[in-house]
Amino acid sequence: MKKTRTNKGKAASIYDVARESGVSVFTVSEVVNKKSHVSKKLRDRVEKTIRKLNYRPNLIARSLAKQKTHTIGMIVPDIANPFFPMVVRGAEDAAQKHGYNLLLCNSDDSLEKEERAIELLLSKRVDGILLTKAVGDFRAPLRQMIKEVKIPFVLVMRTYPKLTADAVITDDYQGAYDAVCHLARAGRRRIGLISGPLKVSNAVARWQGFHDSLKAMGLPFEKELIVEGDYRIESGYRAGHALLSHRPDGIYVANHLMTVGLLKAAEEMGLGCPEDFGLVSFDDYPWLGIFRPRLTTVELPKHQLGSEAAELLIKRISGDRSKTVLLKLQPELRIRESCGFALHVSRAAGGDTLQGQRVLLEKVK
Repeated sequence: MKKTRTNKGKAASIYDVARESGVSVFTVSEVVNKKSHVSKKLRDRVEKTIRKLNYRPNLIARSLAKQKTHTIGMIVPDIANPFFPMVVRGAEDAAQKHGYNLLLCNSDDSLEKEERAIELLLSKRVDGILLTKAVGDFRAPLRQMIKEVKIPFVLVMRTYPKLTADAVITDDYQGAYDAVCHLARAGRRRIGLISGPLKVSNAVARWQGFHDSLKAMGLPFEKELIVEGDYRIESGYRAGHALLSHRPDGIYVANHLMTVGLLKAAEEMGLGCPEDFGLVSFDDYPWLGIFRPRLTTVELPKHQLGSEAAELLIKRISGDRSKTVLLKLQPELRIRESCGFALHVSRAAGGDTLQGQRVLLEKVK
């Protein structure tokens, strides 16, 4: 016989009922609130467990279920990734301005964890959800659940039209295009790429910008100089060893964490930047000033990304059913030392490298 995990003397919670019944918290909530779409067999099982555990629903929570909770959920792949804290802060700032609180979940880019997080947020009766989608499609039961609760979703950084067309993203194609053009202008001719996972939309956009920029600059596309990563340090390290063995003279890395891994690999291989290869990384942070050489980056408007996404979600919560929105925020190329433009000017002209850098900066502006 299955043993109940409740502590003696402690009132049973909705989580105890869900665990004992072998169902989701959301399903228990639906039974408690007498939603008709739960099957009779499942309803009977949950109600039997409720009686067994002497579960008493929180009356305040039940009243909230019948009106707006002024709470929104947000699911990101990894809050430890330096990119996401400022995105979350932007979303929270916008939410609080409108009287909303924000509940945050991590998916670790796992579809299974993402689905559990959505179920949890729905059980908390959030009014809407901001989502950076993990790879893969939702299971049919979750799709049905989302359809029935009828709360709005807004996608952040990655598109997923099967759920919604409302999304706030960055122009990753343009950012990658500008990065590779800059490497080419710095005299780099064999340019490699460490991409993100090519099953997510922003990684595909960055790959396409890289590819099209090579073509526009008259440079070769070499398959051996393309390595797929997963936006984490370890994948950048592995990709760095694989890529640098082919000796590219320029590298574009699709996020900052993979750049850290690449630089570690380069150090182990005795290669230096920008002497042996020029480098542009996606995304910029205040502490990059301590890197040597100082990294040329494509900055993404992180706080604005979260803020705009929350503003759009709250509009949808308030009943705005106007045309779907795909808001694309523009990146900014920040030129520093890692592409070796000064070395290129010096080698080509033997002249004033500082003047050469000033000319390039004027072109970018």
